[in-house]
Amino acid sequence: MKKNIAIVVAAGLIAGPMMTSCESVKNTNKTQRGAAIGAVAGAVLGGVIGNNAGKGGNGAMGAVLGGVIGGVAGGVIGRKMDKQAREIETALPGAQVERVGEGIKLTLGENAVRFDFNKSTLTAGAKANLDKLVPVFKEYADTDIKIFGYTDAKGADDYNLNLSEKRAQAVKEYLASKGLSVARFQIVGMGEADPIGDNETDAGRALNRRVEFSIIANDKMVQDAQKEAGQR
Repeated sequence: MKKNIAIVVAAGLIAGPMMTSCESVKNTNKTQRGAAIGAVAGAVLGGVIGNNAGKGGNGAMGAVLGGVIGGVAGGVIGRKMDKQAREIETALPGAQVERVGEGIKLTLGENAVRFDFNKSTLTAGAKANLDKLVPVFKEYADTDIKIFGYTDAKGADDYNLNLSEKRAQAVKEYLASKGLSVARFQIVGMGEADPIGDNETDAGRALNRRVEFSIIANDKMVQDAQKEAGQR
């Protein structure tokens, strides 16, 4: 899966139409961008963007955008997320890592964490790839992680919704078994929503049987960032 690292920045909520832009995380000063977001609307802005993020508004993208702190504290958080995103890239090149606002959207699909048709059991390959993420998640313990499970379009909607939740639960339980605090994780079953592949082909359906993560600052990281921001 091709890597995609993006930063979504919004400005002008008060003065006029809301605008977004994307650019490489490697060339972005997150302190400046976090402060810009905070100057406009702070956490309210994140909610507005999340509600208008299209079909993905209820998924990982919406969860990340809904957690905006803004201001200088947001910039402090953003820098930490920049570093974590780069480490995830290094640990798991097959994953799609998107730096969005003050968080990370992480998609684990083909060649990362995938599921056999009609199964919620993690494959050996899926476990091996999750193992690569464990050290990064342990290093950045001050984050909350929401796990979104997905299915392909075959089968009844209710059945797929339940299956997708089981897939997210399987990932949560596996990560917890590796020593990560279970309190950090929430799970959401998305069913066949938000397909990223063609459900008319075997290859496309395999892409849709995936897991996505939203990674945002927990209360401790927010408090630490606010203290650091107050010292500047």
